This record gives sequence, structure tokens and C-alpha cells, in this order.
Amino acid sequence: MIRRTLTALEARIVAVLVEKESTVPDTYPLSLNALCAGCSQKTARDPVMSVTEPQALAAIEELKALSLVVEISGTRTVKFEHNLGRALGVPGAAVALLATLMLRGPQTAAELRLHSERLHRFADVSSVEGFLDELAGKAEPMVRKLPRAPGARESRWVHLLCGEVQIEAAGAEPGMMAAADAGLAEEVAVLRAEVAELRARLDRLAAALGAEA
Repeated sequence: MIRRTLTALEARIVAVLVEKESTVPDTYPLSLNALCAGCSQKTARDPVMSVTEPQALAAIEELKALSLVVEISGTRTVKFEHNLGRALGVPGAAVALLATLMLRGPQTAAELRLHSERLHRFADVSSVEGFLDELAGKAEPMVRKLPRAPGARESRWVHLLCGEVQIEAAGAEPGMMAAADAGLAEEVAVLRAEVAELRARLDRLAAALGAEA
């Protein structure tokens, strides 16, 4: 396990290196410029960042000290590669899941299988869950399964390489909460309408019985 928790930028740099190793192998290891572009990418990133070269260099120096990033010299351009699997002592499949969580934020096992497909091909969702359970069960857990959010069919997972997360905040997306609240309000409105209709029927029945008497 690494000696300290990572900053958001450090996690993004490592995850981008993991991603690009599989998706653009011809240009990997990455130059500083390519690494900053990957970190600042607007698609497949949560949150979206805007990373400058000085910021990236400062973070890379920290990552090198943690043995998470290696600098490759000897060419005209200095390049960088990750060392995540060796530093954490986990297999490639686990590296793919951790990188995907660092790049995209909390996700379900099914989402992780889909989003990590270019990094590692999992046979099924249960195999993803198996690796997640293994990472969660370590002496120093690397991932955590969040409580299922209201209205959600599955629980989401988060990585812990940047430290503990606020489970209540991360466990439910605002959109999900709003949808759940809207659905509950709609059900209450329907029930109230049904009760009002039943009361009206009872009043009419009571009036009819009174008239007959």
C-alpha cells in the first residue's frame, strides 16, 4: 500500500497513465503535454479538471517519491509511466478497476465492467465484484461499497486511494434523490385523490340511505 493518501490530481495522473497504456500503446509512456491533455480531457472524466504543466510536474515529483510514477529518460522528450500494480501489489484487473474509479467517480459493478473494457475485459459482472470484494477486504481497503441510494437498483463503489469518502454524500446522486422525491410525491398525490373519491362515495351513499329513510 502507498505511504499516504493521494490528492485528486495525483490520482488523476496515475489513472490517466493506466488508461493510456491500454488505449494508446503506440504513444505510451506519455509526454508531459500528452499527460496534461489526458488529465484535462472533458469526456470520461468525473470531475473534469484543467491541469497545467507546472501543476502536473509538481504532482509527478510526489508520485515518483511514492513509486507510483516512473520517469523515462534517454529520448528527446521526457516521458512517464505508472507503477500502480507493483506499488499496490494488485493484479492488472484490479488496477483497471481502480483507474476507472479514479477517472469516473463512483460506479456500479456493471458500469465498471463497461467503462473498464478497454483496460481489462471482465467475463461478467460477478468477476468484477470478485475483484472489488478482494480490494475491499484488504487490511487497508482500497475500495468501498456505498449504501444503495434511494431509487437506485444497485450499489455503487468508490476508491479509497484519496482517503475516506463522505458516504452519505457520495451514496446518492442529486438527480436520483430528486427523482425519488418526485416519485414519492406522485404516489402521495394519487393516494390522496383515491381517499377523496372514497369519501365522496361514502357521502353520496349516506345521503341516499338518509333519503330512503
